[in-house]
Amino acid sequence: MSSSALAASEFSNPNLEPLFTGEQIQARIAEMGSEIARDYRESNPLLLGVLKGAFIFLSDLVRAIDLKVGVEFMAISSYGAEMRTSGEVKIVKDLDVPIEGRDILVVEDIVDTGLTLSYLLANLRSRGARSVKLAALLDKWERREREVHIDYLGFKIPDAFVVGYGLDYAERYRNLPYIAVLKDPNA
Repeated sequence: MSSSALAASEFSNPNLEPLFTGEQIQARIAEMGSEIARDYRESNPLLLGVLKGAFIFLSDLVRAIDLKVGVEFMAISSYGAEMRTSGEVKIVKDLDVPIEGRDILVVEDIVDTGLTLSYLLANLRSRGARSVKLAALLDKWERREREVHIDYLGFKIPDAFVVGYGLDYAERYRNLPYIAVLKDPNA
């Protein structure tokens, strides 16, 4: 099925309420890429993608940054197969390279309670990174329990469970080319 056929079939899914189209997402990522390139013009930042949700966002963002950049991945878990964070943070996949003295740009799909990201950002700073900043596609600010500064933000969203463009529910919906609210996960 082509991506346009996928989009058409999923947009007609009554269980999904579209929030942002693929075109809106790409336009905002292009703007973010320009901001990042401007801010890091004297640096060679390491973009650290948080798996699994941020892989599509990172892929598009890295191509929108007109600089020499490094790419690395970490996997952090606090959700499992649930729709709400458990509050317990685990590093599932750690870094493969040292980050001491590096400028780190964490690339995350969504900032929710802030518990996971505040842990991750503090962890990276403790490893001797020269700087640690955050680029997030989505900010669910209404659920924030711990303050997290987002340096580069795609969109603010309401307190709803969203899927698509890398975000999932129980490993479903990651491949949608847009972002939508999932109304009923059991449907």
